[in-house]
Formats: sequence, structure tokens, C-alpha cells
Amino acid sequence: MSEPTNSAKRTLENEAIVVEESAKKLKTEPLMVGGLREADVGITLFLSSGLPGFSGQIKQRYTDFLVNEINKADEVVHLTDKGFKMPKKPQPSREEVRAQREEEASRRQDFKVEPELRVQLVEIFGEDDVVKIEDVYRNAQTMETTKSFEEKSVRTKIHQLLRAAFNNELESVTSADNTFKIARSNNKSRVSKQVLVDQSKDANGVENWGYGPTKEFLHFTLHKENKDTMEAVNTITKLMRIPNKLIRFAGNKDRRAVTCQRLSVSKIGVDRLNALNRTLKGLVIGGYKFEDTSLSLGDLNGNEFVIVIRDVSVSETSALSLEQILANGCQSLSEKGFINYFGMQRFGTFSISTHEIGKELLLSNWENAVNLILSDQDNVLPKSKEARQIWAETKDPVLALQKMPRQSLAENSILHSLSTQKKEEDGTFSSFAYYTAIMKIPRNLRTMYVHAYQSFVWNAIASKRIELHGVELVEGDLVIDTENTKSPSAQDEEDDFDEDLREDEFIRAKPVTQADIDSGKFSITDVVLPTPGFDIIYPTNEELRKLYTEIMAKDNMDPFDMRRKVREFSMAGSYRKIIEKPEQLDYRIVHYSSPTQQLVNTDLEILNNQVAKDNCQKYMKDKLERYIPDKGGDKTAVILKFQLGTSAYATMALRELMKLETSRRGDMCDIRN
Repeated sequence: MSEPTNSAKRTLENEAIVVEESAKKLKTEPLMVGGLREADVGITLFLSSGLPGFSGQIKQRYTDFLVNEINKADEVVHLTDKGFKMPKKPQPSREEVRAQREEEASRRQDFKVEPELRVQLVEIFGEDDVVKIEDVYRNAQTMETTKSFEEKSVRTKIHQLLRAAFNNELESVTSADNTFKIARSNNKSRVSKQVLVDQSKDANGVENWGYGPTKEFLHFTLHKENKDTMEAVNTITKLMRIPNKLIRFAGNKDRRAVTCQRLSVSKIGVDRLNALNRTLKGLVIGGYKFEDTSLSLGDLNGNEFVIVIRDVSVSETSALSLEQILANGCQSLSEKGFINYFGMQRFGTFSISTHEIGKELLLSNWENAVNLILSDQDNVLPKSKEARQIWAETKDPVLALQKMPRQSLAENSILHSLSTQKKEEDGTFSSFAYYTAIMKIPRNLRTMYVHAYQSFVWNAIASKRIELHGVELVEGDLVIDTENTKSPSAQDEEDDFDEDLREDEFIRAKPVTQADIDSGKFSITDVVLPTPGFDIIYPTNEELRKLYTEIMAKDNMDPFDMRRKVREFSMAGSYRKIIEKPEQLDYRIVHYSSPTQQLVNTDLEILNNQVAKDNCQKYMKDKLERYIPDKGGDKTAVILKFQLGTSAYATMALRELMKLETSRRGDMCDIRN
């Protein structure tokens, strides 16, 4: 990062946090029609309101937003290979195939079951049936035994005996009458484990194509473009025909971005997983490693971001250049940080926020929640508008369902459920029918709504906390109690779906005393605020404690009563730092001419060109490193690189630096995405 000029340093040193003025400015702005604004979800302040920002656009192209996971060892995850090439087996000639078949036929004709095993078969089936079974083996016939066997344990032993007696070359199935249908297998589907191990050894004799002995879990790197993590997981599991639950990951990554992260899978061979690269689109996997444990949500230390901000300009009235503004802003971000708001993506893209739906769910207003989800509002999928209008006018789920596109998961789940319910005598659905419909929504979506309400309350409280006390500690603020932290249980881990729901979830907090403040033991970066729940403590500072009550009372809720009859809407709560500081923050100013001109390289592009170079093939020199040389042009872009801990939103760091609205209709985000 460039050093700030002397004048810039003076500006930064003299800057005061004028949070009250910042709050007034944002709150008096008119609500922009067509979407949520930051103030609607509690985002109202800048930490460095005395510093100027600049305008620009993020995510114009998904390659402008690169995210690389940081693992528990503080290593940044990169795509360093695309797996391995399976050795090609030499194809035999026709003459060789014919000779093999003749040899196989001769072997079968001369085959005799071991005497001890044949005696057991005769005792079970009788001599006549055993002769028929031998004919099946020799001449590829089929047969059904005359005897039936009622006990499952007995049938299991018979299946095992047949495999042992005939070299695993017979297939046996149990009929509806519990007899055995027996046929010769077309190939040796069952081979010994040692044979498989030997077949997988590389040139150095290391099994699993050089990755070593098989362990219970196989970890791998996923490089994805313009897809969220669950979409990628669904694609992989569908191709491999395995349940989604077999794949685990540490955190969900942005959709409109190029991201790199680690995943784990169980019960899958490395060769089978590796073969997917031939068919995957927008996804590449590699970096295989066998481990004894799986990944779980939260098993990461954060993410590294490389973000391109395009169409950058500075206000004509600004006395500072873009370089000075960036120097001041980045120094402030590094030293003071930013308010760790839950970002706008937490609250959806529609004009009705997900937290409004969450509020109705927490109040058990099932019908209201359904009507909000099905409402015709701004920014919904255009193809869903007709279905929403039908519901508003007729409340007929069958007609609405016919017009609702499949992409609208929650809406489809609700309408399908209601279409199976009977209406009351007055022509309306019962409250239970609406509740049943809500519970048909995929679980991660259902819980997303109530978590969004918690996030809204947290944002509003954080704004008030900074507005009242700035960055000074006050008695009763909460900090993490490191002595009473407990680890998450396996069952608890299953209950969450997103990394930013896990931060501090199993951590305890304690209030700071005046003695703590006087000792300098803690700073504002240690202070946390809880999201409302039944398993947290609230600040003991009466002023802050009262804020929770006042804000939630407007929604007819009590922060001290967050248990609900529906278990998943009974919120435990969690702790979140008020202030977050980016690490290793760096910036550069570049110029370009075309809106589609790429300004940074992805891991995949770097890897492909490095491999080509190493193999003396044609490659692009500009694509061997992350940053592309400045080619000049009439347009200006800023490229930022920084690291954030888990649960922090990169858009909130950008907001603090640029002093711009991050909502869909704001000045920073490209609404075309």
C-alpha cells in the first residue's frame, strides 16, 4: 500500500468520527423506489465519516471479485492443479481379444468348485440345483433354485457362499418367493481390495495415483465461477449420484465471483472424483489429500479478496486526488477498521426484506409470512410476476403454481403444499395450512428469514452503540470470555448452513468493568454485540440493554423471550464484533479502455498458463500472475486486496472506503447482476 502524503496524514490525524452527522445524512435520504436501502436494515453510519470517498462500480464482471479461502493454518487456498491424468490402458487387438475369450471359455469349462464348498452347496440346494448352477457358470445361462429360504441371515450366507465358490463371477438375487435367481456376471464386478490398490499405484509405487493410502475423507480444492457453493455441491453430487450430505465445506462463497475453497467428501475414490473435470462447467477440482476428519462449517480463518472497482472517479469539488483519498481511506481501514454490519445480501434483493418475513415467522404469523413471500414486489424474478398476481387476486394455489417458475424454490414449496390443503368453510386456508406450507420450504431458506431478523436488530443496535459512544469502551460492553469457550458438537454443526451464522455461536461473553477499561486490557476491536436469542447475555450497560427492548418492541417482540414452539425458529443468538479490521490491505490504480477488459487473473488462468509455459507450449505472459500490467486507457479502476475474518462482509469494507450506498439500487453495486 502506498504511503500517504504529509497533507493526507494531517487530514487523517485531525479526522474526528462525526457519526451523528453521518447518521442524519443517511436517514434523511428519501427511500429509493424499487428496492431496499441500507437505512432500512440498520446500516446508517460510517466509522471515518470525516474522510472523503470516491465513486465506482463493483461486480460489473464476476471476474472482478476474487475470493480465496484462508484455512485454519492461515494458508490462502489456491488452485494449484487440476487433478491428475489417468493412465491410458493399452487397447488389445482383435486377435488378442479373441484369444482372451477362447482362453476364458476353456478356463470356465475346466473349472471345478472346491470340494468342501461344493458339499456345502449340495447340502443347501441339492445335487440337481448345484449341477444347474455349475452350468450357469460355464455356459452363461440363468436358473432359479427350487428351494426357498425364509430367514434373511441364511440368505446372506448363501449369497456369500456362491461368491466364494465361483470366484465372484456369479450374481445372485432373492426373488419375491425367497428363492435364488442366479446368473453369470458379465464382468468381474467384485475384485479384492489389494487388486484395486495395486491397480492405482503410480510410477513410484504409491497407491491412489500418488496420493497415498486411502483414509475416511478426501479433501479437495474447488475453483468455481459465477456459482454459489451449494449450487456447485449439488452439481458434483448429482454427477456422482451421492447424497449432498457426503460433501462438507467450511463456508459458503459468493455466487457472482470467482472463488477457491476446500471441500471434503467421504466414501468416494479419488479417481472417480477426478474424472468429473471432464464434464464440469464453471467448476474445476484438484488438490486432493486424504484426511482422517471431514471439514465442517466454520473450519476457516477467513477469506482473501481481490476486488476490481471500475469506472472510478472523484468528486469535482474534492481537494484530494484519488491517490490521496485511497491512501487516507486505506490507512483508516487498517488502523480503525469499519463497522461490521451484516451486508445487504443478508436481506435479499426484493423490495421486501427477508427480515420482514423473519419477523412474521418469529411471531407465528404464518399467513402473513406466506403472503409476503408470494407478494408481487420489485426485483422479483420477472417470470414469477404473473403467478404472484394470481395469488394476490384469487388465493388459488393451483393456478398460481402453474405459472410459478421452478427457480422460485420457496414460492413453489408453499404453493404445492397449499394445493394439497382443504380450505375452511369461509373459503380461506387455516393457520395450520399456512404453517404446514412454511415448513415445506427448504430448511436453509426457512432459517435464513429468521437469521435475517436477528441481523437487522444487530445492525440497528450497532449503529446506536457507535452513535452514542463512538469507539470508546463503556462499562457493560461485552467481550469474548476466552476462559469459558466451548467447542461445537457434531449435532450443532449440522444445524447451520452459512459460515456467517457460526461466528462465536458456541462462545461465551462477559461485560467489561471500569477496572478493565482503565487497565487498557481491551479495545473497541474486542467488543461484541449479541444477536437476540435465548443463549446469550446482553450488555449490562442499561442504555444499550434498553435499545434491544425498544427496537424489538416495535415488532411486538421481547429480546429476553426468544424461545419458540417451532424448534428451528427458537433462536439461540450469537456474538459479533462491532469493528472489523482488514489485514494485508493493498491497493493499486490502473487504467483500461474497454468495459469487458479483464484486469486481474483467476487462479485457473494463472495455472493454465504456467502449465503451458512449463511444457514449452504457447502461453500468455500477462496471465502468469494475479495482476495484469496497466495497458493504459481513458477509464480508471482501483484494485483492492485484503483479508477478512469469518463472517465479515467485504462490501462493508468497500462501503467504508468509498462512502457509497451498497444496496442493489445504490451507487456502488452494478444492478445488472
